[in-house]
Amino acid sequence: MTAATHSTLFPQVPESPDAVLDGLDPEQREVATALSGPVCVLAGAGTGKTRAITHRIAYGVRAGILQPTTVLAVTFTNRAAGEMRGRLRQLGATGVQARTFHSAALRQLQYFWPKAVGGELPRLVERKVQLVAEAAARCGIKLDRNELRDATSEIEWAKVTQTVPADYPAAVAKTQRDAPRDPAELSQIYGMYEQLKRDRSVIDFEDVLLLTVGILQDRHDIADHVRSQYQHFVVDEYQDVSPLQQRLLDLWLGDRDTLCVVGDASQTIYSFTGATPDHLLNFRTRHPNATMVKLVRDYRSTPQVVHLANGLLSQARGRAAEHRLELVSQRDKGPAPAYTEYADEPAEAEGTARRIRDLIAAGVPAGEIAVLYRVNSQSEVYEQALADAGVPYQLRGAERFFERAEVREAGMALRGAARAGGNDSLLDQAEGLPSEVRAVLSTKGWTSRPPAGSGAVRDRWESLAALVRLAEDFEQAKPGATLSDLVAELDERAAAQHAPTVQGVTLASLHSAKGLEWDAVFLVGLTEGMMPITYAKTDEQVEEERRLLYVGVTRARFHLTLSWALSRSPGGRGGRRPTRFLNGLRPGSVALGTRGGAGGGGGIDRGTGTGTGAVGGGPDAGARRKRRGPVRCRVCGRTLTEAGAMKLMRCEDCPSDMDEALYGRLRDWRAVQAQQIGQPAFCVFTDKTLMAIAEAVPGSEGELVTIAGVGNRKLTRFGADVLAICAGEAVDGEAGGATVRCEKNSSKK
Repeated sequence: MTAATHSTLFPQVPESPDAVLDGLDPEQREVATALSGPVCVLAGAGTGKTRAITHRIAYGVRAGILQPTTVLAVTFTNRAAGEMRGRLRQLGATGVQARTFHSAALRQLQYFWPKAVGGELPRLVERKVQLVAEAAARCGIKLDRNELRDATSEIEWAKVTQTVPADYPAAVAKTQRDAPRDPAELSQIYGMYEQLKRDRSVIDFEDVLLLTVGILQDRHDIADHVRSQYQHFVVDEYQDVSPLQQRLLDLWLGDRDTLCVVGDASQTIYSFTGATPDHLLNFRTRHPNATMVKLVRDYRSTPQVVHLANGLLSQARGRAAEHRLELVSQRDKGPAPAYTEYADEPAEAEGTARRIRDLIAAGVPAGEIAVLYRVNSQSEVYEQALADAGVPYQLRGAERFFERAEVREAGMALRGAARAGGNDSLLDQAEGLPSEVRAVLSTKGWTSRPPAGSGAVRDRWESLAALVRLAEDFEQAKPGATLSDLVAELDERAAAQHAPTVQGVTLASLHSAKGLEWDAVFLVGLTEGMMPITYAKTDEQVEEERRLLYVGVTRARFHLTLSWALSRSPGGRGGRRPTRFLNGLRPGSVALGTRGGAGGGGGIDRGTGTGTGAVGGGPDAGARRKRRGPVRCRVCGRTLTEAGAMKLMRCEDCPSDMDEALYGRLRDWRAVQAQQIGQPAFCVFTDKTLMAIAEAVPGSEGELVTIAGVGNRKLTRFGADVLAICAGEAVDGEAGGATVRCEKNSSKK
């Protein structure tokens, strides 16, 4: 699937080099004409960065300044590389290599391996999970499916950061990385995985980069050969480069500075894979004479969407936030973003499906609508809701368009009809190219009306319908085009992976939506614990979650809906809260404390792990002590006056990071205790104290006693049970010892 576009018409190739520059704004034109020396383009979401760099390459080629075969443009996905090749072809700049880092390195490795090492290149393992599973088994370590996936990701991270197995534990400690299990065990699995690959003479995708780097470092003759071939480099999404990719780029460049990089630090969302924006942010330091261009004119989104996107980043902190770009919408006004709260997740999915059905009825194509969520497991309830509503959908991450069986079959049928020409009886009644294509594809399952419902039959029809629309656009752009012309166009598009748009609502994770855009976007499941995700503990991790939401917001051109559910299932307690990132932005919410600048105060302090210290507390903030000054909210910094709020150490309306399952277990345990001692439940612990415990999740008596409402007496009485429940252990629920009396001043709420 490709990014949704308003038109798949085929533009005419510009007649001259200067015509390539037509339609570019002043900043884009500056990018396109800056063809010497290092160039750094800071490009905000929707500002036309791909347009700027493809026109830059095309202008250089058409003007004779750049030789097409000496230009290498690299990006991070096959889709992005295919789109770049398609645009360059439309601009008359054929012969330019546009590839991912991995595909460019693999091509070089395959060519130079016999000379550098000898023999054939080892076989490439496309899915390393099975090999990691075997490595773990040989180490006597049992991993379930999720743990296996996490271990595989850790191995990938270690390799792109150039960390060998023996150094992995130290690297985890140095970077404060939250390893999914004991680093020593992962180091052992990693080492065995590498041994298995050597024994079987296979390599993985990370090895492709590592081996290419090794050959270019050790063989100066081969490095010189590569540098004589490629003399001008363009790197898209530069904020996502890993240390290993940067090392490869440095080796490609040598001592030259013929480099153009494009990126946006505010869209750095892949740090878990080793990506870092430091190379982008340090570009001027490494290249003092670099031309720096900022693209801030947003051509994608309405002022209302852009206002929300800017608002999200206005509360960001950290180094990336210091370089944030203030977008300026170039579009007419549109509807305000809609914020919707639902009772539970099924209600949220059904409500979203209804709104989507209404949009389609109002004329918005299904292919111009997306539902974006934080994790893939959230998709199932939306698949069901859309199917029940009769709305076609497609899951992002399916196989490539031109690799689908029905598309290959259709291509063969069209090619056969083109060869037969007037001798094919199928075409007897067909007049014009689109009619001919419809006639041929009708034998493969295309009909004038789509099949009802969803599933494989509908998916097949959508693929064939995309080819029909492509033929219609092609005939409109090139009147008189023949079936043979269309087949040639399809072959070129397949080679470039430049696929047409498939009609169907897109379901995708926020990470996989990067680089795409739609007329209407639904951001769903925006609750604390999901956005930011519950395992985002450090300030840096939370800020990356904010950037992920920013990426989601900036995917929308016109319609934007943000929603959350108060509970997971019908009849649930409804204790969830909408994401803190929308505080001060959604109607009725209060903004977080004012920041004195990027990286300043405010936000949630997760440093102590106790959840009780006010923001800015000293190293002994967790120690038990008498408070003599005003008690302040640990989230927004406001002075607290209500007893319940002071127990929670936050305002009632500030976001909670409470573990709902833990809170439920604590309430159930409290009910048993209260019954056994013959006292009201709040005499054991009040609701607010239980909430504070479920937010802090104490792991020791020292952490538990700091929570307001516990105290030494109740610590002695109930501490062991509470800590066991917090640790996920079962307790017998029996009360022992003397009756606990209610304190006169205790509050039930």
